[in-house]
Amino acid sequence: MSAAIEVHGLRKRFGGLTALDGVELEAHPAEVLGIIGVNGAGKTTLMNCICGIYRADEGRVMIGGRDVTHRTPHEIAHHGVGRTFQIPRVFRKMSLIDNLLVPVLDRDEADPALIERAENTLEHMNLIELRHNFAEELSGGQQKLLEMARMLMPDPTVVMLDEPFAGVHPTLCKFMIERIEAMAAGGKTVLLISHDLTSIYRLSHRVAALNEGRVIAMGSVDEIRSNPAVVEAYLGN
Repeated sequence: MSAAIEVHGLRKRFGGLTALDGVELEAHPAEVLGIIGVNGAGKTTLMNCICGIYRADEGRVMIGGRDVTHRTPHEIAHHGVGRTFQIPRVFRKMSLIDNLLVPVLDRDEADPALIERAENTLEHMNLIELRHNFAEELSGGQQKLLEMARMLMPDPTVVMLDEPFAGVHPTLCKFMIERIEAMAAGGKTVLLISHDLTSIYRLSHRVAALNEGRVIAMGSVDEIRSNPAVVEAYLGN
């Protein structure tokens, strides 16, 4: 199976700090790849390099076989990459419908068709009743759902989720897990960062463990759970 994402020898430095140190990984269509590691392991930096927010100092990022290493975030999004953030970046003074229309403003589709798609996406996220509310009126968990819905509007093939469960009520967390499962079942590649290992282990087909900017282990959930390097990274010697 050809890879949807390939990362080869990725390095990123901030002054004297090496945040990523030769990262190698790949993820396939319809796969959930969990990315775990302690704070400062390089997880979010990796996502930022993949989606173009940071420019890697060395290495390559391939999306669907295309080299996007030095592309802008806008260009990489057009290659089919969607992204959410640890703290939701919604347009607080805009309605939920308008939030969802932002990433598809350049589409040729008629406005009614785009609005219908936005409403269907909001319904999928249980937000349809709030479609005319401002985003700032939502709870933190609902804002995460809104950001996820907005990310899905251009129908990306690769979805990157950074700590979607952080600070979210358990009931809403369960709903998010179901939505992520549906994304993978629909053929999307999902990169999932989370400190919630229970959710990571439930969702992931494979897991990559990072420590000090390196991938120290990659494999099935059972392999990662029992890997001595992963146990040491989390618990110490």
